[in-house]
Amino acid sequence: MTLLRRTAGLAAALTGTLAALLAPAAAQAAPAGCRTADTAVADAEQARLQDTRTTAFTERSGLADLLRGFPAALCAARDAHEAEWVVDAWGQALWQAGVDRAQGRRPSGELPALDDRPLYWTRLAMTVRLARWQPGFEADHAALRARFEDASRGLGGRFSTAAGLRRIFVSGFDPYGLDTEPRRANPSGAAVLRLDGQRITLADGSTAQVRAVVLPVRYGDFDKGIVERAFGPHLRPGPQTADLITSISQGYPGKFTLEAWAGRARSADPATDNVDALSGGTVTDPVDAPGLAAGPEFIRTTLPTDAMTAVQQPYPVLLNTPVTEIPAGSTEPVFRPDGPTPGSRAVAGGGGGYLSNEVAYRSNRLRLDLAPAVPGGHLHTPVLTGLPEEQDRLTAPGFEQNEAAIADQVRAVLSSARL
Repeated sequence: MTLLRRTAGLAAALTGTLAALLAPAAAQAAPAGCRTADTAVADAEQARLQDTRTTAFTERSGLADLLRGFPAALCAARDAHEAEWVVDAWGQALWQAGVDRAQGRRPSGELPALDDRPLYWTRLAMTVRLARWQPGFEADHAALRARFEDASRGLGGRFSTAAGLRRIFVSGFDPYGLDTEPRRANPSGAAVLRLDGQRITLADGSTAQVRAVVLPVRYGDFDKGIVERAFGPHLRPGPQTADLITSISQGYPGKFTLEAWAGRARSADPATDNVDALSGGTVTDPVDAPGLAAGPEFIRTTLPTDAMTAVQQPYPVLLNTPVTEIPAGSTEPVFRPDGPTPGSRAVAGGGGGYLSNEVAYRSNRLRLDLAPAVPGGHLHTPVLTGLPEEQDRLTAPGFEQNEAAIADQVRAVLSSARL
């Protein structure tokens, strides 16, 4: 197979044609000198794949073909440039498979179509395969993983440029808290997978297209600018500029909340992220994230909260106004039910001092720089409940119904906007 044919196959995959991606990889034998190690050093997130329940999400969801084909595709790369094409193409193919699955365009296997967990665990398993790959040329595995992560999370997705079409850009999150419950899902991820590329009718009768990304629950990725890479292309002036942005994450039991304020600080320790890393900040000693550009201590939402809080079924939707701050001239944190006071130091926004607060702060700090007139903020979903008590079961009717109800209401909340 010539370089031209391989590049054409990969380019086709970048447009979402999975068959064009798999065929060249399957047809070509691995070049001499390409090996895969039996083992590689796994991080704390990858190590959870030792639990057979986590690998079952790939095998029982119809995504196993991607995992099985990835090593051969890597070995088909003849140099570092082609390796970049491979990880970009397979990352985007995985993202599209997850979206197609959530939206009923792809067989979903034994697990419910809306389930966000197969995409998460398949992505993670593919990063293990990437780590084990030993090509016959110099390859930057860390950089290749970063490219694969971005592509497989929806970064790079583009809005239609059809005349009169509004644009809404949203982010969700991976599952987290997996050491205590490896079967856990994240309804924000499920909701945005169902919405990516979809067109919705807004309260003013206009039509909007939604584009989405699913972000990692890892401080290190935030330090390296994944939020800014995700939101930046849709805030800079041009045909891809969004008319509304919002980050979405799982929040409180039994209710949606629109967070009135996002705080600048990290203060979640001793809570860890998905690789067991700490933020470095506590309630009594908050810290700014590494690499965070200058900005105010708190940023207020500009989402149409009056319209969005009118969507009250099946869960109430509330405007959440409290923050925690260190008042000007003080050193002690204070809880403020009605928002920050002038000159204070941020400790926690309405969403706390963890990554759900930070994605809201980062995306809206960037919005203030690039597109201050665009409405932006953060939406917390209810906690997803209903996992079966039997630990060997991955799903149950109540769990699936709750996940679908949350996803439906996310769509309804977004549709309530007038743009």
